[in-house]
Amino acid sequence: MNSKDNYKYSDITEKIIEAFYKVYNTLGYGFLEKVYENSLFIELREMGLFVEKQKKIVVYYEEQKVGDYYADLIVADSVIVELKAAENLCEEHEFQLINYLKATEIEVGLLLNFGKSPELKRKVFSNKINHKNQRHQRPKV
Repeated sequence: MNSKDNYKYSDITEKIIEAFYKVYNTLGYGFLEKVYENSLFIELREMGLFVEKQKKIVVYYEEQKVGDYYADLIVADSVIVELKAAENLCEEHEFQLINYLKATEIEVGLLLNFGKSPELKRKVFSNKINHKNQRHQRPKV
């Protein structure tokens, strides 16, 4: 058993990463994010994966709807793919993906940047964790 077998949905994320590099090597740097999204969508479908693009995700707070966001790509109902066409990835991009995972039942996300150099980050968030212990408390005065 190799190390990639330890990652949840590694078979899917491996195909996504392969498709990411194929698209990057074909198109290079400088296109708008939508061009990469459409190209990656085509490539993943050609690999036989079920892919949805710009899927609406509803965000709730205290069981009330507070907003919507649209995932760039959701692959095999298992991995959220957030695409960027920025010079570099930054911490805000990573938190954006983590928040998308928090708002869904999906636990695995890939952040893919079609920048001057290709970059990727893998994020995992389990909604099964008890968040009450992780909440920030108001300081006592």
